[in-house]
Amino acid sequence: MDPLIFHVDMDAFFVSVEELFDPELKGKPVIVGGDPSHRGVVAAASYAARKYGIHSAMPLATAQSLCPHAIFLPGRRMAYSDYSHRVFQVFSAFTPVVEPVSIDEAYLDFTGSSRMYGNPFGLAHRLRIAIFEETRLSASIGISRTRLVSKVASELAKPAGLLRVYPGMEAIFLSPLPVGKIPGVGKVTEDHLCQLGIQTVGDLACVGIDFLTDRFGKWGEALYRKSQGEETAHFEYHEEPKSISHETTFDEDVDNADELEKTLVWLVQKVCHRLREHGMYAATVTLKLRDLRFHTITRARTLAEPTRLDKTVLETVLELFRTNWLEKRKIRLLGVALSGLSYTPVQAALFEAGQQEKLGRLYQAADQVRDKWGFKAITSARTLQ
Repeated sequence: MDPLIFHVDMDAFFVSVEELFDPELKGKPVIVGGDPSHRGVVAAASYAARKYGIHSAMPLATAQSLCPHAIFLPGRRMAYSDYSHRVFQVFSAFTPVVEPVSIDEAYLDFTGSSRMYGNPFGLAHRLRIAIFEETRLSASIGISRTRLVSKVASELAKPAGLLRVYPGMEAIFLSPLPVGKIPGVGKVTEDHLCQLGIQTVGDLACVGIDFLTDRFGKWGEALYRKSQGEETAHFEYHEEPKSISHETTFDEDVDNADELEKTLVWLVQKVCHRLREHGMYAATVTLKLRDLRFHTITRARTLAEPTRLDKTVLETVLELFRTNWLEKRKIRLLGVALSGLSYTPVQAALFEAGQQEKLGRLYQAADQVRDKWGFKAITSARTLQ
């Protein structure tokens, strides 16, 4: 029995709700987010506004420069919440297996429901009618046997469309699409793939899993699975990370410098291990400190060149710690974060390259031991007491 997954995405949800309150907005470039003279970003844009290149998360001032005659609205949070609740009530009337993604989209599992509902196209059509009758809003629906493919299909079906990808056709359906269309592939990964000559999902599939794993770590394996239209929800590395962090809260507040630094060594090993698993380099290191009064400070430093080496990150973290920790101030929580992630490091100076290569091999060997026997199988002597 093949899985049957619907991805239902409401069309320009916030703007569509606004049009219910003011029908004269229909067909006009409408932007929900606030006053463009103030700081803020676009929460939603009508399809008429999107023709000008406006999209969600864009600064409002930028949106105004692209479309000066656009209509800017502050938004109605309570109304959006109310209509979302009504939409999800319709979902639940059709299937008990509803997986919300956001306020205006969800995955619906109809596996094994063919005797009850018949053809998936007919079911999707009835679902869209039920949503419209309840809310007067339109939705687009993607249908396939995986969440990933259904989400891509619903995006291509917009607005107010239905698109089904039949079992066994997932890779063929995805093949001509730009790699950026794959959910979870962000700008960093897309740019790096293009540098490697990989522009379409078909290109991604052709280079193979070994090539991708070699360059992207475990994220490369997930990329290959995505190129085949396979599920990755249960797969640990199914999205490009924006940052990598790890923190720990002590059972009792700590003011011992040695213990705090030992903990930082452990945290650095954790985040650098994850960084290498993703095949990435970090440009910025951040330290997080929280004391017994719950006062939290964060301090960040941008490195001279991106790294994936424990030694470089640890030196930076310890310098930040020693500069910003007030001696004897009891600490409740410590955290280390890496950001400014990329797949291409800056070329090290020649006299440093040999040492960095040796350290890289050392850390990779440690990673292999941890992958096989668990993270605690090997660790820095500084963490042992």
